[in-house]
Amino acid sequence: RHAERTLSAAEAQAARAEARRAGLAEALERAEARLTGARSDLQLANQAQIEADAADDGSEAVEAARASAEAARACSAEARAFLENVKREAQGRRHRLAALERESADWQRRETSARDRLDAIRAQISAARKTLVDAEPLPEALEAKRPELLEALAEAETKAAAARDAVSEGEIGQREADSALRIAERAAAEARESRAGAHARLTAARERLEETTHRLRDATGEAPETLQQRATSDEFAALSSAELERRLDEARLSRERLGAVNLRADEESEELDTERTRLKAERDDLTEAVARLRKAVDTLSREGRARLLEAFEIVDGHFRTLFSTLFDGGRAELALTESDDPLEAGLEIYACPPGKKMETMSLMSGGEQALTATALIFAVFLANPAPVCVLDEVDAPLDDANVDRYCTMLEQMRTMTETRFLVITHNPVTMSRMDRLFGVTMGERGVSQLVSVNLNTAEAMLAAE
Repeated sequence: RHAERTLSAAEAQAARAEARRAGLAEALERAEARLTGARSDLQLANQAQIEADAADDGSEAVEAARASAEAARACSAEARAFLENVKREAQGRRHRLAALERESADWQRRETSARDRLDAIRAQISAARKTLVDAEPLPEALEAKRPELLEALAEAETKAAAARDAVSEGEIGQREADSALRIAERAAAEARESRAGAHARLTAARERLEETTHRLRDATGEAPETLQQRATSDEFAALSSAELERRLDEARLSRERLGAVNLRADEESEELDTERTRLKAERDDLTEAVARLRKAVDTLSREGRARLLEAFEIVDGHFRTLFSTLFDGGRAELALTESDDPLEAGLEIYACPPGKKMETMSLMSGGEQALTATALIFAVFLANPAPVCVLDEVDAPLDDANVDRYCTMLEQMRTMTETRFLVITHNPVTMSRMDRLFGVTMGERGVSQLVSVNLNTAEAMLAAE
């Protein structure tokens, strides 16, 4: 009912708001009409002012037109203000109307929900009334069954008391059984411990028996049963214990004097025989190998001596020839010193430049030593020539005359062998005697360039010119 009253009040308020909105709409139309009239008056006044400004004969008409224009402007401003107020009030009315509509829809939803709840409550009331009608005869039936229930309750209490007594007796019996079980478990544990101790003692006794049996077998070589039979025989029955101890001590001392028995003597003997046979075979092999090596060493020594003497003769011959070529005369020779065996002898160089006596190389001047060493090196080279020979600044310590002899020797060696000589030198005399020159020049700073000149071709071109 409250919701219905609230809904009615909201509908009435909405109706009043709608009527007011209609009145405001009419007032808005009137205000717009006044505004339209004021705008037309303003236009007429402006036009009249323009006409008055254009005319030359009436200042009064101008003033009247200006007054009319000012009045039209005031009326227009008033109409605009009124129109703005009307618009604001209409906007506020629309907002309130929308709020009232939302509130009305909310109250309608609440009314629907209240009606649904009212129907549910009515259904619950009907069910409760039906349940009440069904439950009205139950108290009488329960009152009629009450004596039976009381009697059954008394019997149940009696049975419960008997059951509690039985439970108490059972708990007492269980405690007694638990006590007996613990006693039995202790007895069983003691029995297991006794059994384990007896088994350990039995095992120890068996081990001692086996050890004693082994000791008797090791000491006497016979089984304990045989020893027992011999001890009970007539031979030892008449002897006293002291006599038996004495004989036993004598037997022990005799066995100790014999020493320990080596049970692996046969195996060790076989192993030693095998090792002796192997060592003998290795000794024979080594003796034969030493003999072969000595024979090979003697052969190599003989062949080495022969080859060394042959090479020495060849090198000595080349050395004599090259020395004479370099020094333009004189003589030189190689000699083996300090031993008759060429393989163990040293080498000494004897040289005699023109106008000097024969002496060792160590007593010669620096230039003479350089020429002599060059002759020896080239002599060895002639004995086993190579396709290419590089000579790096060999002529540096020589004067011009010796350089000329050095170049002459190179020419002779070139004719004697097929070796190509590459000479690195800064000596102009040596460079003038070569077939082809290769040099490095720097045409620009930091830029190196390789230059080659064929002297034979250059000489031919000069001769042709």
